[in-house]
Amino acid sequence: MIDVQLARDLAAAGVLWQPVPGDRFTIDERQLAGDIFWISDLTIEVHHYNDQTILGFNGTTEWALDSVPLEVALWLPREDQLRELIGDRFVGLRFADGSWRVQVRRMPDGHVLEAADPDAECAYAKALLLLA
Repeated sequence: MIDVQLARDLAAAGVLWQPVPGDRFTIDERQLAGDIFWISDLTIEVHHYNDQTILGFNGTTEWALDSVPLEVALWLPREDQLRELIGDRFVGLRFADGSWRVQVRRMPDGHVLEAADPDAECAYAKALLLLA
């Protein structure tokens, strides 16, 4: 799983999140540090009111939260979601020297860049940041 700082960096780079069931996120507040949530039609639902997206907490564990605006939620994209965001700029993934290495092609010059991390999802996130 990508760490909170990488998630912040992705958000700052303009990676947009359209929440759907199965997505993971955290609430970027000190008192909730380390708490990870998953959107599910049973416990955390996405509601759209006018021009605002709200994450509604319906489960017994999250009862005290009620709901939070999307702006305070920090998306923690999965490997498949990161690869989809990279799209056709993806060149390859390999494991070497204890790290996953993701190669991506920068456009329009076609230069291949590589990001590495012991965690594959973090390597994908770092590669996406190289393209931002």
